[in-house]
This record gives sequence, C-alpha cells and structure tokens, in this order.
Amino acid sequence: MNTTVLDKDVAAPAGPAPAAPVLPNRRGATAVAGRIALYVLLAVVAVAVLLPFIWMLISSVKDDRDVFTVPIQWIPETFRWSNFSSIWTRVPFAAYLGNSFFLSVVITFLQVLTGSFAAYGFAKMRFPGRDLLFTGYIATIAVPWQAYMVPQYVIMQKLGLVNSYTSLILLQAFGAFGVFLMRQFYLTIPDEISEAARLDGLSEYGIWARIVLPLSKPALASLALLTFVNTWNDYMGPFIYLTDNRLWTVQLGLRAFIGQYDAESAMIMTGSVLSVIPVLAVFLLGQRYFVRGIATTGVKG
Repeated sequence: MNTTVLDKDVAAPAGPAPAAPVLPNRRGATAVAGRIALYVLLAVVAVAVLLPFIWMLISSVKDDRDVFTVPIQWIPETFRWSNFSSIWTRVPFAAYLGNSFFLSVVITFLQVLTGSFAAYGFAKMRFPGRDLLFTGYIATIAVPWQAYMVPQYVIMQKLGLVNSYTSLILLQAFGAFGVFLMRQFYLTIPDEISEAARLDGLSEYGIWARIVLPLSKPALASLALLTFVNTWNDYMGPFIYLTDNRLWTVQLGLRAFIGQYDAESAMIMTGSVLSVIPVLAVFLLGQRYFVRGIATTGVKG
C-alpha cells in the first residue's frame, strides 16, 4: 500500500548567524587619548625646562651685543665659535675647572664615607637615645646656612684655614642629608643578614664594609651624584673662603668676565656651557644607579 507523504515546507538550511555590530572600544580610545595628552604635556614641560639651557648654548656662540636682544635671536647671524678657544687664554679656565673638580671629588668622597658610616649606626645598631639623636641631627637640615655662616667663618679664621681648601673640605665633609638618605636605604636591608654576620664573628666594621656597602651601590651613587653636583655648583662657599685667584673654582672664575661697567656676556655663557659638561658626564655615567637608588630609598621590606 503506497502511502503518499505530504512534505511540509522545509526551510532552507540556515547560514552563519549575522555578526553582532562591533561597538567602538570607548575605554581603549580614552586610554590612548589620555596617553597622547600625557606625552604632549611631558614634551611641553621638557622644552620649558631645557629652554634656558638652549638659550645659554646659543648665546655662547654670539657676540656680546647679541646675547640680550629683545626679542631673543635664536639663530645668530654669525656664529662665533672662537669663544670656545679664546676663553682658555683670556683667563686660567683650565685651572678653575681643575680646582672645582678637586674639591668636588674630595668632598663627595668624604660625604659618602661619613654619611654611609653614620647611617649604619642609626639603622643597624641599637643604643640608648638613638632615635632622638637621629631626629636632632636631621633637624639641622631645617636650619638655614646663613644662620651659622658667620660663626663658621670666625672658627675657620681662628684656626688659620681661610683662603685654603681645607676650610671648605672640613665644613662640607659631613652632611645630614647624606645620613638620612643612606639610613633610609639601610632600613630596606633585612636585619637577619647583619645578625647572621655577627654570629659568624664579623665585627660591625666588617659588616658595614663587606656586606652593607656592596648592597648599597644605588644609594651610594645617588648620594655621590647629588653631592658632586652641589659642590660643583657652589658659589657662596668658595666666594667667602677663597681669596687667592689661583684657588678659585669655575663658578668664581666666571666673575673674571664681569668688569666694572660692563660684562662679557658671551664669554660668561661659553664658560657656563663648559662648566656643565663635567656634571652632565657624571650624571650620564651614574644615572642607572641614581634612578634605582631614588626609587628604592625609603621602601622598607
């Protein structure tokens, strides 16, 4: 018996489902826009910070009459490259650079040595009144130098140390800021390391020299860089204690281009550019340790 089967309307095989409309990633677009705005802001700030240095660099190859023109002449009509050669013969500029370098290196070494040594006592040794003594010592940072400038000079004069490097070295060989910076870094070093070294019979001097100092290279580099820059740029200290032209630093040597009625502005700018080069070289050599030291100082644990 044949049975007739009535086929119903059979739907065509369904294809792939239509894709959902893609909505723009607003959060991602906002993040990209924010990053671009941040980069633009940082670029503007960088240009603003570098603008005085760029002006100094351009002015170093100008004539004196063109340095302070209004508006500023960013591209001079004639470049006086001879300024960089004649400055060495006009004044003993090489001697000034050598004096500044000598003072900066000696004072930096002594501040790093004394600061790291004192910081070890405040951070890793226990004695009565330690925290109170440290607070009082750090509080001296808030005292302005002008408050004790005259007593210091009187003391150096009584000792017969005026017009010598010894006075500047003695006055700047110790620094409360260096002790504070190194102590904050030492606190990040676990005390268990020092305790294990004491159990092994190592003295406190040995722990400081053989264990703590090698672990503190970033902080030491940071302190050395900051001290070197401050000593190199110091003007008032050498101005007060150094009267002999042969002992002048580069900051005092630039005064030689300031006459009674006029100043050789182009030569001052040339000397300033040359005086920046050693500081820039020191920073480029130690920037890796400097950034690491600043980033880790004060972060305990």
